[in-house]
Amino acid sequence: MHQLSPFTCRRLSQLPRLTSVWECDRRPLPMVPRAVGDDDEPLKGDCILWVDSLQGVVRGMNVVPTETGHEAIVRTLLQAIEAPQGQVDPARPRKVVVCDREIQFFLRGALQSLDIPVEHASELPVIDEIFEKIQSAVPAQVEIPPSFQEILLMKAATLWQDQPWTAFNEQEILAIELNRWEIETLYLSILGMAGVEFGLLFYRDLDSLRQFRHKLLNSNDKQEAMQQAFLEQNCLFVNFSPIEGVVPLSRMTASGLPAAAVDYDFGSVHPLEGLRSQLAEEEAASLVVALEALHRFFKKHNVHTKDFSLQPVSSRFRITDPTRLEEGKKELVPVKVSTLPEVSAAFLTETTRSGSLVDLSADLDREFGDFLNSANAAIVDDSVPEGSLIILGHYKTKELEQLKAHHPIYYQDFLTCPKRQPSTRAKWPVLTIQTTRPKAKQLVEQFKQEGGIQAICFNPGHDPTSGQVFQIGLIQTAVGALHLFNEYEISDLTDSQAIEKWMLNSDNNHSCCGCIIAAGASGMKRGRPTIKETVAFFEVLTKQPEELGLMPLVMSYAPDW
Repeated sequence: MHQLSPFTCRRLSQLPRLTSVWECDRRPLPMVPRAVGDDDEPLKGDCILWVDSLQGVVRGMNVVPTETGHEAIVRTLLQAIEAPQGQVDPARPRKVVVCDREIQFFLRGALQSLDIPVEHASELPVIDEIFEKIQSAVPAQVEIPPSFQEILLMKAATLWQDQPWTAFNEQEILAIELNRWEIETLYLSILGMAGVEFGLLFYRDLDSLRQFRHKLLNSNDKQEAMQQAFLEQNCLFVNFSPIEGVVPLSRMTASGLPAAAVDYDFGSVHPLEGLRSQLAEEEAASLVVALEALHRFFKKHNVHTKDFSLQPVSSRFRITDPTRLEEGKKELVPVKVSTLPEVSAAFLTETTRSGSLVDLSADLDREFGDFLNSANAAIVDDSVPEGSLIILGHYKTKELEQLKAHHPIYYQDFLTCPKRQPSTRAKWPVLTIQTTRPKAKQLVEQFKQEGGIQAICFNPGHDPTSGQVFQIGLIQTAVGALHLFNEYEISDLTDSQAIEKWMLNSDNNHSCCGCIIAAGASGMKRGRPTIKETVAFFEVLTKQPEELGLMPLVMSYAPDW
């Protein structure tokens, strides 16, 4: 390990020693997208901070590449001592405190000649607050116009449940005539019959679709052809991605629930613009109308009939114009959905002759059948940020009214009206998830993108290996996704009493309950969030597992190989 030179040590030792303690940490910066036209790679690196915890002043700060060694921490310390920021005088600290053992050991060796003790602490409150503000300052990229976020996600979730890929392969094309928002007709190719990728490609013109298929079928280098052909398409797209890392849960029925928790991605591909995930209002509106028209088309016709796409079938629908909803005006958009027998037949023939694409026949039917018929719901077990504080508590109606009236707090009313209104005298059972402010905002955005929180449920389960019996706490969103927020051991008196109290308060309040997402998990208000720390309040219902089609969970373990 390198040591400071004797000359540097003598120079620094002449500076006054403060009575204050300095905190130091090194943390990765949030990924910040570059400006348009710059490199595609977002800005990234580690931020090194040296803070005088007594004065609350940042004395030294530096951003370094992630691969830079801890020597950069010492260099930043020397700057904090001799040329500090924050309009303070040069000085040495009485001692320094870090929360990383590796950094502690490194600094002990590097600073031993300066007679500066290096101690370890599990938390650094001042630095935590500074990094929290840094993360909060990172602007979120708006991919979907705000006024279309909720309705577009709802329409996409409906199409996921329709599962059109069970009836159509990617060669069987549907036409959607809009004649609105500078779009005449969208030509739909449906991906997903193989059970690998699920998506809807809405081509703005038929020539683009033909060219894409021609390049794909006639290229010798399939990987290179895919990349190049994809970027030369001219289409809008919706991509459905079943979330990884979920806990399988056997259920009684799939009716009304998605086959898996899903991420929905929207975007556009254009030969000159490339791939982008930001949609203009007109593009978002056209997708909303197209998805609703498709849903009605699938409900009206038996699309699973053999060779359905090779028969001339069409229907007309009148769909509410989503661009006029905010104005309080209801205007209908006439839409025609039809099969294209000649185009579909030509594409099917090309694919059969080429032999260059996977044959979408028995193998794909079997793969997708396995996926579709698996009696599994999906529990997302990584939505709640790691290190969050989970509290099952209760609030008076008056306290919740204050949260609802406080403007900075995001408030969601019941998505489903309760059978009976909440009692004015009963205590509301409330689930509180307390984390840092950036993570709290991120969690709220995730719930908003899934249409909001619909219900809270406690589902029983057991581990046959250990014999442990437990209850898992679940949050259900509007799209049907189930998010695990905590596990409660029945044998633990504290856990069992907390759930019993929740159920009692829920019964007294006609199944009405709440969910609070709060910040401050690393500060003075940990475990006691006030209105200042509250980021969002959701009014929801307590539901029984049977109401969600859930059966008791049996813990299983995946092999390590």
